[in-house]
Amino acid sequence: MEKAVRKKIRLSNYDYSSGGSYFITICTDRKYPYLSEIKCVGDGVPDVPHIELTEFGIMVNEQIKEMNAVYDRSKIIKYVIMPDHVHMIICLYENIGSNTDHRGTSGTPSPTNAAVPALVSTLKRFINKKIGFNIWQRSFHDHIIRSENEFAEIWQYIENNPINWANDKFNQNLWR
Repeated sequence: MEKAVRKKIRLSNYDYSSGGSYFITICTDRKYPYLSEIKCVGDGVPDVPHIELTEFGIMVNEQIKEMNAVYDRSKIIKYVIMPDHVHMIICLYENIGSNTDHRGTSGTPSPTNAAVPALVSTLKRFINKKIGFNIWQRSFHDHIIRSENEFAEIWQYIENNPINWANDKFNQNLWR
């Protein structure tokens, strides 16, 4: 039986060590709700959802804060820890580890070895080590943020993610 060929999901000619902002989504294995619960707060209409982190979600939150304290040239500036995924905006403040520009000219690091994938890999690896088993899906989704408007839209998307989760009929059985 032939092995399935994995689709490359990184932009092949982009240096993921380039300064800029990146929208990242990391999902749990099989979308299992390891990280948090979305709970209803108050009697308002509509009820305001609240994120209650699980033990694993608390570990993720602490690891993000620790990474922000340790790394000078990169910061996770906005994030939300949902039941089965984490959305974040990572900012790289300068070109990290590249000896060329972001246009993919010779000498550009491989997209999988560059700063953004390395940061995500570090986060996932430390969480798995603390927990004792792998809770993450392989890889992650990334989007290179290219404008201030796009940045603001993604920021708002992350901010509204718990409300959107609570209003999604598919997730109704996962929040109380």
